[in-house]
Amino acid sequence: MSALLGEVLSRRSHSAVTAEAPARAELLPLVAAAARVADHASLRPWRLIELRGDDRVALGDALVQAAGLEGPAAAKLAAKPLRASLLIGLVACRRQSEKVPAWEQDATAAGVAHLFSLLLEQAGWGVMWRSGPHTRSLPVRRLHGLAEDEELLGWLYVGGIPETTKPVKRQPVDPGAFLTGLPASAA
Repeated sequence: MSALLGEVLSRRSHSAVTAEAPARAELLPLVAAAARVADHASLRPWRLIELRGDDRVALGDALVQAAGLEGPAAAKLAAKPLRASLLIGLVACRRQSEKVPAWEQDATAAGVAHLFSLLLEQAGWGVMWRSGPHTRSLPVRRLHGLAEDEELLGWLYVGGIPETTKPVKRQPVDPGAFLTGLPASAA
């Protein structure tokens, strides 16, 4: 088995991470590598937004505003972005193109996000891709400074891997059930 295949097969989401997080200088080469995903016409229809410190508090406030909550429920929602000291906003940036439809550009942005998460994990960081019902709300869009042709895909929550992390048992996938040929009627 190749090293890459082993890394991908052992990938997991880390729902809890420590306060330790990679510095910007450590992120930059990983972003450059993630940019190597398939990208029809080299549109680079994506960008990443780094949220640290009070940015996470502002995100919590925007989520609460979007949800219209008050009291304990608001406090619980506002605390969610504080689960990691680094969040990376994942943005699909739809470019004008006669050749590349919006869905394909979104797929490229999602590919960058997933590859970036794999690279972060390979570098020793715990990562979880999170979203929710308010990801594309107006208060959250405003906070991230999204243009009209941009959509937020969620956030990577990034931090250290706790020593008490439990192994995850995942159901194996039957690859034959997902790799098929054309139906007989189509051939």
